[in-house]
Amino acid sequence: MTQHAPFDIFLVTAPGLEAMLCAELVEKGFAEPVAQSGGVTIKGGWPDVWRANLEIRGASRVLARIGSFHAVHLSQLDKLARRFPWGDILRPDVPVRVDASSKRSKIYHAGAATQRIETAIREELGAEISADAAVQVRARLEDNLCTLSIDTSGELLHKRGYKQAVAKAPMRETLAALFLRQCGYDGTGPVLDPMCGSGTFIIEAAEIAAGLAPGRSREFAFEHLVGFDRAAWDKMRAPRAPRTTDLRFYGSDRDAGAIRVARDNAERAGVSHLTQFQQCPVSELEAPDCKPGLVMINPPYGTRIGNKTALQGLYRGLGKTLMTRFAGWRVGLVTTEVSLAKATRLPFGAPGPYIDHGGLKVRLFVTGVLE
Repeated sequence: MTQHAPFDIFLVTAPGLEAMLCAELVEKGFAEPVAQSGGVTIKGGWPDVWRANLEIRGASRVLARIGSFHAVHLSQLDKLARRFPWGDILRPDVPVRVDASSKRSKIYHAGAATQRIETAIREELGAEISADAAVQVRARLEDNLCTLSIDTSGELLHKRGYKQAVAKAPMRETLAALFLRQCGYDGTGPVLDPMCGSGTFIIEAAEIAAGLAPGRSREFAFEHLVGFDRAAWDKMRAPRAPRTTDLRFYGSDRDAGAIRVARDNAERAGVSHLTQFQQCPVSELEAPDCKPGLVMINPPYGTRIGNKTALQGLYRGLGKTLMTRFAGWRVGLVTTEVSLAKATRLPFGAPGPYIDHGGLKVRLFVTGVLE
C-alpha cells in the first residue's frame, strides 16, 4: 500500500442500517459504495479517509484497509507481521494498540495473534504498545486470511465534540442521523421531538439543514499517521458559512434538566439560533406555527414486562396528542416493542429492521402524513 494508490475504506455502522449509510455516501459523492454486513466499503485515498470522518453522519468508525496476507499458524503470522511495511503508515514515535479477531481460521486464539502483531510492531518499527493509544491496528483473521486495518477515527464518531452532558438513555448521534434519513428527512423541513432528552435528534436535524460537517469540532486518529498533510486537512475542514435557512427545530421534554442540557448542547454545536427547547409534557404539546414537518421520537422503552405495561398509557397519550394536533406532520418513532408502537394508534407502516441500541434491539416505525 502506497500513500497514493486507492485502497479499501470500510465505514462501520449498526447492522440493519447499511443501506442508509450507503445512500449517504452516494449523496456525498464517494465513489461506488458497496453495502456489506456491518458497514459500507468505498475505494479511495487518504483524503477520502479524512473527508469520510469529517462529513459522514451515519458511520461509527472509518477503517483504512492497509494490507492482508494468508497465515495458518502463529509462527507464520509472526514472520509475515514482521515483514509488513508498518513504517509506511505508522510513526515510531506514536503509541499503537492492536486488536485481533478470529473466525473460521486455524489461528483461533485472538489473544495470541494480538501479541504476535504487537511484538512485530514494537520490535520492527520501534513504536510503543499502549492499551490507551489513539492509533489502533485491527487484524481480522477469517478463513486464514489476515486483513489489517487502521482505525482512522479514534473515538467513536458519534462523539461530535459538542456534548458535555447527556440525559437518560441518549440516542447516539450516528444512529439518530440514519433514523432521520430512514424517515426521508433531507434538511428541507422542520423537525420536532416531544421527548428530546439532550437534544440529539433536534441538533442533528439542524446541522443537516445548515450543512454543517459532523466532525468539524473534534480530532481524529489519522492525524497521527505517516504522510498526514496538516495543511491539506486544515483546508478541508476550514469553517464554512452555514447554509441560510428559515427552518426551526423544536424540542420539548417534561424534565427541566434535560432542557437545560439540550440548550447547552445546541449552543456548543452552533445551532442554538435554529433550535427552540421548552419544558412541556406531551399532553400539553401544541404544533408550532410553521409548515408541517417530521415528529421524531425516542420514547422510554421499559426493559421489564411491568414497565412495558405501564408505558402503554404514555404511548397512548403520545398518539392522541399527535393525531389531534399535528395534522400534516409525519411521525418517526424508535422503540423496542410492536405493542408499544401499536398503543399510539398512529398509522405506522411496516417497521424497519432491528437495530442494536445500548444493548436493546429497537426498530423505527414511520407514518405517512397524518390527517
